[in-house]
Amino acid sequence: MVTSAHRIFVSHLAGVPVFDPNGDQVGRVRDLVAMLRVGGRPPRLLGLVVEVLSRRRIFLPMTRVTGIESGQVITTGVLNVRRFEQRPTERLVLGQLLDRGVRLVDGDEEATVLDVSIRRLPARRDWEIDKVFVRRGRAGALRRRGETLTVEWSAVTGFSLEEDAQSAESLIATFERLRPADLANALHHLTPKRRAEVAAALDDDRLADVLEELPEDDQVEILGKLQEERAADVLEAMDPDDAADLLSELPEADKERLLTLMRPDDAADVRRLLSYEERTAGGLMTTEPIVLRPDATVADALARVRQQDLSPALAAQVYVCRPPDETPTGKYLGTVHFQRLLRDPPFTLVGAVVDSDLPPLAPDTPLRAVTSYLATYNMVAAPVVDESGSLLGAVTVDDVLDHLLPDDWRETEFEESAHE
Repeated sequence: MVTSAHRIFVSHLAGVPVFDPNGDQVGRVRDLVAMLRVGGRPPRLLGLVVEVLSRRRIFLPMTRVTGIESGQVITTGVLNVRRFEQRPTERLVLGQLLDRGVRLVDGDEEATVLDVSIRRLPARRDWEIDKVFVRRGRAGALRRRGETLTVEWSAVTGFSLEEDAQSAESLIATFERLRPADLANALHHLTPKRRAEVAAALDDDRLADVLEELPEDDQVEILGKLQEERAADVLEAMDPDDAADLLSELPEADKERLLTLMRPDDAADVRRLLSYEERTAGGLMTTEPIVLRPDATVADALARVRQQDLSPALAAQVYVCRPPDETPTGKYLGTVHFQRLLRDPPFTLVGAVVDSDLPPLAPDTPLRAVTSYLATYNMVAAPVVDESGSLLGAVTVDDVLDHLLPDDWRETEFEESAHE
């Protein structure tokens, strides 16, 4: 969990060192990257521009920031060293938002931005800009003695995107509140040119979520129009099983080139999934279920289940295994269902409440048998275990449905809802 003060003014972050979990300095903060939104809504903070020791400037997403405190930033230790490139919907906070002229809504008075503050939204991993520190009067040396005050983001104008703009920036801002599946529907019905513009402007995590909801033809088209390094970043942000499905649609040379550009750990997961037949448990599974050792507690399990990025299906149960904890794990011991976690005291060991009677699936189990398994045992996810007893991953009901529904089910659903 990110630890930070309730509110941080960005001027205090300029030049502060960035450390990995071992305490080694990896660089310094040179700027912050935010995405403006329509309607005066506070901008979302996407990440930091960090100058690493080689003087290259890279992008550090806020999802990989674990702490901002005492004049330092702590990261997960995973850095993408590709050079930072600003996208159309992004603004550099220090470089583009400070020292600019705005107007105060109350009184329609000119003011100059001196600083802005950021805060982490409660119970979420998202950060946003919430306050603006301004000096009354027009920017310039002759007006430096004006009164200073701190106001809400909505109390000033001159930042936000215009509602009636027809650019990709405005489209992104308009689509921001949509769920990934709904944004995918909207994207599917844009022209190819507009679809490519919007995809290029989305951040990696958002584009990954949307790609997972698009038909295969749209996925291949969008991925093919991205620069290869950006395409590899987006594939890394996708669930491994979805990334494997997308890569399986590409020519062998393109697939291998993108796998080579991906981080080795992410590429290894995808390569493993590509080794299985598509319509089998191994081909359908995700390699990132919740895995705990038998000496973990119910409290530990509930903390993992509460992670925001987990799908409801993956959060429905945890899998208890001997180490190693990453798939393929040590010996698979069984499953603990979410309802059982709610019934037992927090200090209970998961090894004491594990359900070991439910048989796991073999990786070569065909789709039809996987479907029958989930229906028979009223499950939303099922463990996949190899001959040696190691947990390989989990098949979730949403992945099964994707392969059972007609190829055009997204289009059919959209047309029916549009005429209601």
